[in-house]
Amino acid sequence: MGIIIGMAADSTSTVDLEALAREVGHILKKHGLMLATAESCTGGGVAQSVTSVAGSSEWFDRGFVTYTNISKRELLSVKTATLARFGAVSEQTAREMADGALKHSHAQVALAVTGIAGPSGGTPEKPVGTVCFAWAGKKRETKSVKLHFNGDREAVRRQSVITALQGLLDFLR
Repeated sequence: MGIIIGMAADSTSTVDLEALAREVGHILKKHGLMLATAESCTGGGVAQSVTSVAGSSEWFDRGFVTYTNISKRELLSVKTATLARFGAVSEQTAREMADGALKHSHAQVALAVTGIAGPSGGTPEKPVGTVCFAWAGKKRETKSVKLHFNGDREAVRRQSVITALQGLLDFLR
């Protein structure tokens, strides 16, 4: 389980998202792995980033955009009890989303992201900018982390996409 850390809204402004997606693709292709994504607050931003790379069909299987709890349950097999106990924005839900993306795809690795991009929807326990991530792989232990990002909705979403991809690189290494 992870910790919450604060990040400046501009901490990822210089990251070349296209180069990061290409690096992810290079490593996946090198290892003969396919990726599936399970996204909520990013609305498919991770999948959009990886599919912007020419040839990504060699290493990207599919993406699930599961914005509601119903879609998380129906498409990713997230347990009703998990959502009731921990909420949609939790490491537990992110882990089940990543595991569900593996189960419902032909991928060998998956990432999940769920959070509160704002400007509303936050609570004292889970303020705007709270985002949970998980990375799963067949025959690998699922990893997760809970972070807090600063900035407006777009800044939180961009930071989330970058963190999801950078976390995947770490997971694969």
